[in-house]
Amino acid sequence: MTKPKAPAKAKAPANAKPRAAKKAAGVAPVWSPSAQAVESAQMTQFQRQIVRKYHLEKPGYADFYQWTVDHPGEFWSEVWDFCGVIASKKGSTVLVDGDKMPGAKWFPDARLNFAENLLRRGDQGDAFVFWDERGFQRRVSYSNLTSDVSRAAQAMAQLGLRPGDRAAAIIPNMPETGMLALAALSNGIVWSSCSPDFGTSGVLDRFGQIEPKILFVADGYRYGGRDFDVLDRVAEIAEGLPTLRKIVVVPNLHARPDVSHIPKAVLLDEWLRKFSPKEIEYAQLPFEHPAYILFSSGTTGVPKCIVHGVGGALLQSLKMYKLQFDVRPGDRMFYYCTTNWVMWNLLFHGLCAEATVMLYDGSPFERGGQILFDYADEERFSHFGTSAKFIDSLEKRGLAPIETHKLAQVRMIISTGSPLVAESYDYVYSKVKKDVCLSSISGGTDIMAAFADANPILPVYRGELQCRSLGMAVQVFNEAGEPVIGQKGELVCTKPVPSMPLGFWNDKGGEKYRSAYYDKFPDVWTHGDWCELTERGTMIIYGRSDATLNPGGVRIGTAEIYRQVEKIDEVEESVAIGQLWPPDNPTDTRVILFVRLRPGFTLNASLLERIEKRIRDNTTPRHVPAKIIQVPDIPRTKNGKVVELTVKAVVNGMPVGNTDALANPEALDLFRNIPALAA
Repeated sequence: MTKPKAPAKAKAPANAKPRAAKKAAGVAPVWSPSAQAVESAQMTQFQRQIVRKYHLEKPGYADFYQWTVDHPGEFWSEVWDFCGVIASKKGSTVLVDGDKMPGAKWFPDARLNFAENLLRRGDQGDAFVFWDERGFQRRVSYSNLTSDVSRAAQAMAQLGLRPGDRAAAIIPNMPETGMLALAALSNGIVWSSCSPDFGTSGVLDRFGQIEPKILFVADGYRYGGRDFDVLDRVAEIAEGLPTLRKIVVVPNLHARPDVSHIPKAVLLDEWLRKFSPKEIEYAQLPFEHPAYILFSSGTTGVPKCIVHGVGGALLQSLKMYKLQFDVRPGDRMFYYCTTNWVMWNLLFHGLCAEATVMLYDGSPFERGGQILFDYADEERFSHFGTSAKFIDSLEKRGLAPIETHKLAQVRMIISTGSPLVAESYDYVYSKVKKDVCLSSISGGTDIMAAFADANPILPVYRGELQCRSLGMAVQVFNEAGEPVIGQKGELVCTKPVPSMPLGFWNDKGGEKYRSAYYDKFPDVWTHGDWCELTERGTMIIYGRSDATLNPGGVRIGTAEIYRQVEKIDEVEESVAIGQLWPPDNPTDTRVILFVRLRPGFTLNASLLERIEKRIRDNTTPRHVPAKIIQVPDIPRTKNGKVVELTVKAVVNGMPVGNTDALANPEALDLFRNIPALAA
């Protein structure tokens, strides 16, 4: 099959073909910022600065956005200055080989340190506030955090760890996690983490590839009212990581856990005891020095090790926090996440905006689903980050925080992880808070940023992501590699940005990296989202493009089906896949929908008819599944994402990759040899 040819240099949506485009006129936003909010926003200040300096004729956001992608060198240099990057050297050169993707080089002369930029505040204000399922646990000031980072950095240096060495962590979302990551980053040590609910093989599939020299591990974690021990498998994990020089145990369940049975292990306080706080000697590193190794989900094989650089991760985070989220010093930023997800890294980066980072570890449904809203009220969140699935679960549980909580300081609710359906916008504005900027964003581990982003100065439209992120040359391509508006297609990025990965770990020659993102459209990043760019510049995400359904050659985004099905009260969640059919000549597929119902309900003829009718009436007849089957559970990753491709593989008798990456791998057996799928 011949690959579609990308346009020579597709730059602007003005080049797009708006065939069958949806009309933007006449659609009212569900929320708009006040004139005062727009006037005071850092986005407005930055935009006016650019308009004045570069003599832009049209000061509106659309033209401003276009300037940022047409002039990447100037834009990212202005972000550096406006956001106050701390560096020993910036250098006059911003971008080298800007026409190469991959291959572009940013700020080649710069020298800086990630941790120094995150610890810039240094006063007695809160750096971290920590809650778990029991409620408030503790708070850590910037001053005390800096002191602890100093001691941990000295301890790592005494072990002989040097820039480029790897530190790994199996640890919950707690203050010590951020402190230890900062200590590693201050020395130029590369940080990588995973959540403590991973089994031995899941940990080794990740950390075994990167050969860490130090491992941080909590003694355990709490979830759903239960305590889970981690130390019982640490000795086995250590055997699979022969490069380890030290294992540092962070108490969480117990004040003094017994680590005598674990070779090279020491408790955190004992490891730090002989070091006193002193001024941190921040390693000054090149812009492309590695900062993090993040991992793909690993549900289709061994996880990819995605390497992100110091400068790119920092610049994107500063842009996100100060411009897209409008976070100010003293704001209180929360995102529900685990250390296995890129959102933990991005939450942790809230320190670069001198915010207080609000940490939570445990189930979000404690106190009858109220605990996160209790936390928001008591600690005065300014930004509340969560997932589309959590919002949908709140609605299905019949919760109405607007009636039980004030949420007085919350001015932005951010959602990611999966597409936020239009009905969830209705729920948030009627049952959570009326005056709030509800921002669904989309990006990922691969880019350590968002392609479609929040914006404090733009309105919110029901079911749509507010805008394309500044500096990100985002377009939607059809199968011929042509940019389109008002049509579904592939989300692509046509120009390099600083936070694109440095590559994959141990990917000599970069073949796996290029294959992952640049094979479909040469010299263009293809992200793997099936989406639409509207005429007003908003975006709609329909799901992963590799999971789109293709009955009769018509591509259907799975989110289009989920949006309808999961609004039915009896349906808890669902997963749609394409089954190769007919089996004797599987050149086509048919759509199969699996539904997990709420307790006490059964998929009877009446419910089946209602599901089919809702899909048909609100989409097209092609969206109606050939089969709808009830299952007691649906497999998902540890980050809560339903694994469509894995379910598809099981149903079609294909090999299944790494099941240890799943939160509930036993659920896969529910999809094997289902009699109803044989006819």
